[in-house]
Amino acid sequence: MIRVIRCLRHLSNTRPCSWRALSTIPTKHQEVLPTSRSPIVSELRFFNSVTGEQGQIPTYRVLDGIGIPVEGGQLPEMNEEYARRLYEHMVLLPTVDNVLYNVQRQGKISFYMTSYGEEATIIGSAAALAPDDEVLGQYREMGVLLWRGFGIDGIMAQCFGNLEDRSGKGRQMPMHFGSPEHHFHTISSPLATQIPQAAGVGYALRRDPVRRHKNIACVYFGEGAASEGDFHAGMLLASTIPCPTLFLARNNGFAISTPAHEQYAGDGIASRGAGYGVDTVRVDGNDILAVMNAVTEARRRCLASGRAVLVEAMTYRVGHHSTSDDSFAYRGRQEVENKKKIDNPIMRFRLFMESRGWWNDQEEDALKSRLKKDVLTALRKAESVKQSDLRDLFTDVYAGEEPWNLREQREELATLLRKYGEAWQPWQSELKRFRDEGKKLMD
Repeated sequence: MIRVIRCLRHLSNTRPCSWRALSTIPTKHQEVLPTSRSPIVSELRFFNSVTGEQGQIPTYRVLDGIGIPVEGGQLPEMNEEYARRLYEHMVLLPTVDNVLYNVQRQGKISFYMTSYGEEATIIGSAAALAPDDEVLGQYREMGVLLWRGFGIDGIMAQCFGNLEDRSGKGRQMPMHFGSPEHHFHTISSPLATQIPQAAGVGYALRRDPVRRHKNIACVYFGEGAASEGDFHAGMLLASTIPCPTLFLARNNGFAISTPAHEQYAGDGIASRGAGYGVDTVRVDGNDILAVMNAVTEARRRCLASGRAVLVEAMTYRVGHHSTSDDSFAYRGRQEVENKKKIDNPIMRFRLFMESRGWWNDQEEDALKSRLKKDVLTALRKAESVKQSDLRDLFTDVYAGEEPWNLREQREELATLLRKYGEAWQPWQSELKRFRDEGKKLMD
């Protein structure tokens, strides 16, 4: 310690040099760092924006709030027939939502989630994808299945969990759809698990010589799910391998009760795309034509480069998060009503169609009447169909020999059914709901 102090004293008594060494190599020509292509600069400058002007990322739009094309906006190619199909599916979503939300309140199904306010994002993106692109949804993507021909009967069967349920034979809770036929991967309840899985699906498509330049994976998620670590794991995987995966964030303003401004301090979800080196766009999620254009181009880029693309659709969740939520506990009722009136995605597209002479009030009334009738007919059918065989509770999980623990559980349930199935009234009533009344399990 004494030696160090003496050295410091010696240096302090030394006369300062009258010269200093300066680099003569221009800054822009200096060698960049080994892990970056970043240019070397002499100015110390912090930044907090991915745009050069230190502003927010712009939002792409084609139609304004009253359905008029904005200046310079490019309309997607479509005829009257196709526009009618788009509009019919947009109107079908709230029709199904109205009926099944009330059905849940009556106690006939256990759970439900609506798509109010997000119809343009869902139907517009579904229309822009190829019908055999692999879709991994979160839980508001019922419209993608309806667009692909899943049918109202299929929706009802899954929500009621009857034997016509093609998603899982009644073993999934409502709104957890899945359909290999429609290239729609089964929805999982845990938040954001589908995001890294979608990166893996995209990688599998890239390795398949038949589908390599033909299909992509598209994963839907909310801005709340983007706060999970799985979002970053999926983005990192898809951007570095890379894989043709389209990440579609539905930024609807709320993650259950948490508003977006409490979820992140940055410029939304789109600002994260550049950090992972993927092409990114922010789009008006209430403008179905803008969504179609954005997703069409995003899909093209995925196929052309074999890399990931991020699309952030800005919209508003008009409904409650689910039937387990009362959103008026954390947002004003008037706020919701104002959003419904000022920026309704269905009304915006309807006004566009009316301006083209493709729609009128009489057709609107006829469409709503027909769709409501179709939905109620499917509801009555689903209510009358029994559930699958009780033994299906233990099937379709493992290939090959049945695991010992599953066999023990099945045998234990069979023993309980033999003991109480005919002696206890609650079990008698419950067993009658199954096609085989549990008899196959007891055999």
